[in-house]
Amino acid sequence: MLRDGKYAAWFRTPRGQGTGVVHLAEGRISGSDCFFTYGGSYRVDEQRFTAVLTTRRHSEGPPTVFGPDEVEVRLSGVCSGAMATCSGKADQAPDVKFEATLIYSQDEAPAADARGAVVKLNADKLPKGIDGRSRSRHPFVPPKTPVP
Repeated sequence: MLRDGKYAAWFRTPRGQGTGVVHLAEGRISGSDCFFTYGGSYRVDEQRFTAVLTTRRHSEGPPTVFGPDEVEVRLSGVCSGAMATCSGKADQAPDVKFEATLIYSQDEAPAADARGAVVKLNADKLPKGIDGRSRSRHPFVPPKTPVP
């Protein structure tokens, strides 16, 4: 049974592959990757499911695995435990076969008795740099004054 929740998505076509995050909830699909958002709907019948997924570009980047930036993909697939696989085609790119694997992503629950220890930082105990200055600032933040 395909259950509601967050899934890691791996998808591919003959033109390329990619990854994203997909949320399934009560028949609705939402998600995104670095360049596209996804939306749509799905229906489940025991271990099989069908879905209609739309994609829309939100950031400049490489070409989509379909060709056009905005497509509507009709999918069918099967689910087994925490994994689902599906395939389909987009009307806007009918010769491009799309395949996807979804892996259910359980959020780890924090331990019930875990307590964060508060540690007081003493910058004087940090190692000194070559110039004798403390390394208490973040290494990627440039110093406020040029180092001689």
